[in-house]
Amino acid sequence: MSQFNFALITRSFATALVLVTAMVTQAQAQAPAPGGNQAYLQPDAQTDAQTGAQALAAASGPNIARFHLTPNPAFINCLAQYPGDPKRPPTAQVEVRRGTRNDQLTIELHNIKPRLAFDLFTVERSNLDAKGKPVSGFTNFGMAWYQTDLQANKEGEEEVSIRTILLDQIFGFDPDVNLKPTNTFQVGFWFNNPNDAAACGFNVAKPTPFNGEHKAGPLAMISLSNEKTGLGPLCLKPNETTSPATCNP
Repeated sequence: MSQFNFALITRSFATALVLVTAMVTQAQAQAPAPGGNQAYLQPDAQTDAQTGAQALAAASGPNIARFHLTPNPAFINCLAQYPGDPKRPPTAQVEVRRGTRNDQLTIELHNIKPRLAFDLFTVERSNLDAKGKPVSGFTNFGMAWYQTDLQANKEGEEEVSIRTILLDQIFGFDPDVNLKPTNTFQVGFWFNNPNDAAACGFNVAKPTPFNGEHKAGPLAMISLSNEKTGLGPLCLKPNETTSPATCNP
């Protein structure tokens, strides 16, 4: 056999070996995982799974609430980093995302007096109406649910996230006092230290119960009710067939 023919045969054999190796590798990559469970989805199955997830999300209704909190007018100058500056008011933006087992609330504070500490609650009622004006004849916030602490940093900012039941279903009840299931669809936070609001007229001898020691200052910021339903922003599925409107859990 000539050297030319021998080289040609050797090269052909090597090419065939490479092709066989590639086919074996591809077959192994597509083989079921040990135990018989599929380790991958065919393209059609992936499409079906995505379609199903999208259909479930669509059937679940709104899944994100975004809203801002409004300062308590009586104490805004004790809250603000720049009192009297309309271009740099204290702000609090809230986003709530619906989850499978619970929801995530994220709150961002800006232009807050540095180092001030607060306590965030969900409550039954807001003391401000849909336009941010004080509610006439307001007496109390009703059912209150302690959620988290907040504290502005040296730049007057803060960001905190919590996970719990929030959208459409947050409630509390107490059979001992005949309190039926009561929703808390409003979000607000209170001065942790009563002295931080003293310069704005708060009586430190009469603290509010809105912190862990039950000796907090006044309300700092709170959400507003929907002008049409009167419900707080944590209700995304209002039922307007009732009077007053309720929330579909």
